[in-house]
Amino acid sequence: MTSAHPHEAQIRALYASFLDGWNRRSGAAVAAGFADDGDIVGYDGSHHHGRLAIAAHLRQVFGSHPTQSYVGIVRSIRPIGPNVAVLLAHAGMIPPGGDDLDPRLHTVHTLVAAEEGGRWRISLLQATPAGWHQSPEARDALTQELRELLAVQ
Repeated sequence: MTSAHPHEAQIRALYASFLDGWNRRSGAAVAAGFADDGDIVGYDGSHHHGRLAIAAHLRQVFGSHPTQSYVGIVRSIRPIGPNVAVLLAHAGMIPPGGDDLDPRLHTVHTLVAAEEGGRWRISLLQATPAGWHQSPEARDALTQELRELLAVQ
């Protein structure tokens, strides 16, 4: 992990809050961390713009079917401009009713955070599938690393 940002703790907390809201299946809790004009690009490629639209969409998703839970590892946080940072994380998903990761559902989370009035907000969160089809050993190593996190929880 590399980190070169003076507000690392706040940005990590922002990502942790996203994961917690998702795992509690609360559209409002997930959206609370976003800027008013924030964007989310889902694992399936869907795009939603604005905190209210994100909350409404996730409320519908969480209400219509069981969703996977996330466990994530922050890989880096780095500044990309004044009051803007990018966080990269790897995350795994646990299917509903399961107790283990499904390696086919690993993802890379890219979170762009911006400071607004002294508070960090998610400007963009994108979930990209991380199948590593050409590198199964990398997928297996990530699975093991994520399982170790599950054992601690």
